[in-house]
Amino acid sequence: MTSPTLVQIYVVIAIVAVGSALLEGVVLSLIARRDYDWRGSAASLAIAVGRRIGDFIPIAIALPGAAWLYEHRLFNWDMSEALSWIALFFALEFAYYWFHRASHRVRWSWANHAVHHSPNQFNLSAAYRLGWFGRISLTLVFFSPLAWLGFPPQLILVALAINLLYQFWIHAEWIPRLGFLEGIINTPSAHRVHHASNLEYLDANYGGVLMIFDRMFGTYIPERNDVKPVYGWVEPIHSNNPFRIVFTPWMSLAKDLTRARSVREVLGYAFGPPGWQPDGQGMTTENLRARAAAKRLQRSD
Repeated sequence: MTSPTLVQIYVVIAIVAVGSALLEGVVLSLIARRDYDWRGSAASLAIAVGRRIGDFIPIAIALPGAAWLYEHRLFNWDMSEALSWIALFFALEFAYYWFHRASHRVRWSWANHAVHHSPNQFNLSAAYRLGWFGRISLTLVFFSPLAWLGFPPQLILVALAINLLYQFWIHAEWIPRLGFLEGIINTPSAHRVHHASNLEYLDANYGGVLMIFDRMFGTYIPERNDVKPVYGWVEPIHSNNPFRIVFTPWMSLAKDLTRARSVREVLGYAFGPPGWQPDGQGMTTENLRARAAAKRLQRSD
C-alpha cells in the first residue's frame, strides 16, 4: 500500500475545511436561527480556488535565499528526534509572529493579507479566504532565516502549513472563551479580537498557535464583554466579487503610489503602515486612536 501524496493530503484537507464551513453554515442558519452570510462564504471559496495561481511561483521566491542559508547553516538538527521538531515549532512560531505583524503594519504585505480580513462576518469560511499574492508580498522572508538555523526549507513550509491548519478552527464566533487557555494559545476568542476592526482591538494577537510572543511584545488584547467585535476592514467592503476583494487593496496602493512626489513618499506608501499619508494625518491605527482620544477629552471638558 503506497503512502498518500502531498496533493492527496491537500485535497482531503480542503474537503474537510469546506465541508466544516458548510456544516457550520447549515447549523447556524437552520438550527440556531442565526444570520449566516452565504454569499460571503461563497466568495471565500472562490477566492480559495483562485489562490492556486500562486502555486506557479517558485519556492525560491517564496523563501528567498533559504537554500543558500541552509547550505551555510549554523546547526544540524536531527529531524528524527522530537527535540528538533519542538525547536522548529518555537522558531517558526517566533517567525510567524513577526511575519503576521508585518502583514498588518507594512502596507505592501497588508495589500495581500487584507483579503483575509475582508469578511464582515466571522466564520470558518474566512479561514481560507486568503490573498493570491502571498509569495511576492515579501512577508515570507521572515521564515528564510530558519534555514540558516539548520531547518530544511521544505520542512519549514510543512511546519508553516501545519501552523496555518491549526488556525482553521479558531475562525468561529460561536465557540466561547476557553478559560485558562486564553492568553496561552490562540483561541477563537483571541482571534475574534485579531479580526475585529474596533479601535480597541486593532493590531493585536498575531500569534499562530501561541500567544506567548504577543504577551512578550505587548500586542496581546483579550476579548472584552463590553466591546463586541465588528469584523471586516476599517472601511468595509460589501462586495462579494472575488476579484474586487482581492485587487481592491492593491489598486488602492497603486493609486497612492502614482501620486507620490518623492522617494520618501513612495517608501511611505509602500512600506509604511496602512493608512500612512505624507502629512502624518492618515488613517493609521495610531492616528485613529489619537483622534478618538482627543474627542473623548473634548467631551470631558
